[in-house]
Amino acid sequence: MIMQSKLAFSVLTFILAIFMVVSCDSADDALTSTEGEQVDEPENPIETEDPVENIEGLEVLNASLVFDGYILVNDAASNRVYLMDKGANIIFEWDLKGKRLGNDAYLLSDGRLLAMLETENPFIEFGGFGGLIALINKESEVEWSFEYSNEDHIAHHDAVMMPNGNILFLSWEKKSLDEANAAGYALNTEVIYDAILEINPNTNQIVWQWHMWDHIIQDFDNSKDNFATIAENPRSIDVNYVVEPDAEGDISHANGIDYDEENDLIYLSVNFYNEIWVIDHSTTTEEAASSSGGNFGFGGDLVYRFGNPDAYDNPFGEIRFDRNHHPNLLKGENKGNILVFANGLSKQQSTAYELELPSTLSLRPNEDNEPITAWSFTQSNLFFGKVSGVALLPNGNRLITEGDFGFWEVTEAGEVVWRYETPGFFWRGYHFDKNDPAIQHLEQ
Repeated sequence: MIMQSKLAFSVLTFILAIFMVVSCDSADDALTSTEGEQVDEPENPIETEDPVENIEGLEVLNASLVFDGYILVNDAASNRVYLMDKGANIIFEWDLKGKRLGNDAYLLSDGRLLAMLETENPFIEFGGFGGLIALINKESEVEWSFEYSNEDHIAHHDAVMMPNGNILFLSWEKKSLDEANAAGYALNTEVIYDAILEINPNTNQIVWQWHMWDHIIQDFDNSKDNFATIAENPRSIDVNYVVEPDAEGDISHANGIDYDEENDLIYLSVNFYNEIWVIDHSTTTEEAASSSGGNFGFGGDLVYRFGNPDAYDNPFGEIRFDRNHHPNLLKGENKGNILVFANGLSKQQSTAYELELPSTLSLRPNEDNEPITAWSFTQSNLFFGKVSGVALLPNGNRLITEGDFGFWEVTEAGEVVWRYETPGFFWRGYHFDKNDPAIQHLEQ
C-alpha cells in the first residue's frame, strides 16, 4: 500500500502572502520567450488544511497554481526509483536489489516498472549504459528481463512500452577500425553508433530493428563508401559530424525515445548531433535498412530531423539544441507538439522547449525545416549539461527536471510556482495523477 503522505502539502496564509509578493517581482520568473495564457485555476488544487513544515530545499512560490500530483523520480546517483508528492514526501519506493539504473525507469499503467538496468559484466561502458531491460512489479520482483550485452552491442539509456506490448529500446553497436575506415569515417578508431530494436517480451525475439549505420553519408574521402554531398541528402546522417567524440568512437550517443502510435513513428534524441531524428517504424527490418518502403516511402532514412540544421550542412533554420534530452510527444489539446530539454552545454544555460511539429514532416535541402517554438522557458540558474527533462501537467504547467538540482514547476506564462532542490543525479521526473491507473495498482 502506498503510505499516506505525511504532509497535505499546505501553506499558511501568512507565509503564502509573503511568498507571492516576493515571487511576482523575482528574477526567478524571467523568460527568454513564452507563448500562451497563464492558467489561473488548477484542475486539482492542493489542500491547505495543515500547517507547512520546513522541508529543506522545498520552495512553494505560489501554492494556488501548483498541481497536486506525484513525481516518479529516477535518481542514478543514489540508484533509487520512487514516487514523491509535492510536499517532498516519498510515498512509494522500489528496491532494485543491488541492480543499478541504466538511467530510465517508467511506471506502466499496470503498476509495473519498465527499467533499463546495468548488466554485471558490460563491454561498453559509456555514461547511460544498461544491458538489462526489466519489468519490475510493486513487490520489487523482476517479472521479466532481457540481457542485451556483448562485445559488439549493449542496450542503453531508454526503453518504451508499445501499445502492442512489445518494447522499443536503444542499443550501442560497434564497428571495427577497418569497417569504420571503409565507410569513410575520418578518425582512426573503431566506431560506436546507435540502433533501435523492438523485442516481444513473450518470446524474447527481436521483431524489428533500425541501425544508424545503414544510413550514414560522408564527404571526407571520395574513394570510400557512402560518399555524397551532405547538404543535398538531409535524410542521411553525416558519420563525421562529431569531430571529437566525448568517448572513443562514440559518435552519436542517443539518449531517449518516444513513440507516435498514430503515425507509427519513433522520435530519437541524439545527443552528440544536437537533434531529434524521426524514424518510420512502419517499415520491415529489411526496409529499415534501405532508403525505400514504409508509410513515408523513405525506408529507414530520416523522415524528419530538427534542433540543429548544421548537422546536415543546412544554413537555414534556428539551431536550438546544444545537447538534448527527453523527446516527449504531447496529446490532447497539445497534440502535434513535442517537449524537449535543451541542455545548452556551451552557454551553460538550459531551455525547456515545446515545439509545434509541422503537419507535413518536410525535409528539403537548403530550406528552413525547423518546427515553430510554441513555448519555452529558461533562466540564468537553470542549467545542467547532462540528463534532465520536461513534462506537461494536466493544468498546463510544466514539470522540469534539472539533473543535478531537482525539479521545477512552471506555469504556461512562465511563473515558477514550485521548486525542490535535493542531492542527486536525476535522469527525468515523470508526472502521475493521483488517480492514475498505475497509482491505483500500487495501492491495491
